[in-house]
Amino acid sequence: MGFTALHIPVQLTKASNTNNLLSTTYVGACFPTTIRKKPHQNKFSHVVSHLKFNQGFPPCSSVMEDQRELVVSPAGQDTYARELDVAVRAVQMACSLCQKVQDTSLHSKGDTSLVTVAGWSVQATVSWILCESFGCRNVSILAKEDVQSLYKADATGELDAVVKTVNDCLTEAPHFGLKGPETPLGSSDVLEAISHCNSIGGPTGRFWALGPVDSMFGFVQGDHYAVSLALIEDGEVVLGVLGCPSYPMKKEWLTYQHRYHPILSKLAPATSESWDKGCVIYARKGSGEAWIQPLHQKNKLLTWPNSAIPVQVSLIDNPALATFCDPVEKSNSTHSFTAGLAHSHGLRKQPLRVYSMAKYVAIARGDAEIFMKFTRTGNKEKIWDHAAGVLIIQEAGGVVTDAGGTPLDFSKGMFIEGVDRGIIACAGAKLHEEIINAIDASWNSSNL
Repeated sequence: MGFTALHIPVQLTKASNTNNLLSTTYVGACFPTTIRKKPHQNKFSHVVSHLKFNQGFPPCSSVMEDQRELVVSPAGQDTYARELDVAVRAVQMACSLCQKVQDTSLHSKGDTSLVTVAGWSVQATVSWILCESFGCRNVSILAKEDVQSLYKADATGELDAVVKTVNDCLTEAPHFGLKGPETPLGSSDVLEAISHCNSIGGPTGRFWALGPVDSMFGFVQGDHYAVSLALIEDGEVVLGVLGCPSYPMKKEWLTYQHRYHPILSKLAPATSESWDKGCVIYARKGSGEAWIQPLHQKNKLLTWPNSAIPVQVSLIDNPALATFCDPVEKSNSTHSFTAGLAHSHGLRKQPLRVYSMAKYVAIARGDAEIFMKFTRTGNKEKIWDHAAGVLIIQEAGGVVTDAGGTPLDFSKGMFIEGVDRGIIACAGAKLHEEIINAIDASWNSSNL
């Protein structure tokens, strides 16, 4: 197969000297591309892949400081690059949609029905984007919301709200580098998009796992919640994207752990760039990298890499110095057990308590080192709640297994089957082993 020359705008971000090669990182898509050349050599010896976009789909490059002509490798060099690009943009749009619905919810004194509207709207929007980008025949989605209740006569008001929310979101698609519909979607179009989320998962083939709004409590209270999208192929998670509209890009803002978003909103206008009130974090299997970027700002064009920066787990491997990331929800809470483990290891730091899958972001970015979620008898974890976050932590250098040390199995359909007691995520292998051993030593004396 031959090579094709392609002009790709790229940006020099860092350089290091390794094994007598000058390793330079350039950004032209979701991930920077590393191009290696020998010192003082003018021509690049490494190649980058050509991303083929559908007609009308803008290239995912930003205005770069430095442009060079690169030689492009045969197709397939960057596996899942296009899927990841579309997924990140779709999750960015979903987060924007959720923020608008959440603002309405907060003004409606926590109307929980708006969470359902947000969930259906996210599902319809993401489904429509994936189908438009890859063709409906090539898209299979396993998702949370059931379309049947929207068909009911008494749900007419909710359906109208969903249709309006979806159309309002899709009109902004060009701002996210995506092509929107030529005419507004009707009720039947929205129902069809939601109905397309009918995959049953399984060990073979490819499907997307979509969690439209994780944590009703966080959403209603103006706190942390998440939108998740993962691509699973033959039972393995191959890419994951998490959008967390209330999880700050700036680690120091985590000081405002509870309800910090309303506080910041009063301190600075929504268009202020002095702080970034949300983030999207993503990873691709086998890349050894995870990246985080701020949420798209209103009325601006989303351009790559959208200030994306690499993230990695904390280097802390001593449980006594680690921070636990603890659930806020009482139904999922294991506060007493984790407090007992913390006490037995002489932990001095206060736990970081966060709603939703934002806990995966905390571990991947190094804001905390340990996350434990234990499954109550009879309950099963759903794959859309964990698939994206598990991959992101793994690619950022962390470890996620069940409490017995077995990797999570995403090949059994809607649920993660065979989970031993619970899910344990840690910043590294050494810390993970110590926590697993501590759980085993304390389990029989617990009430879990």
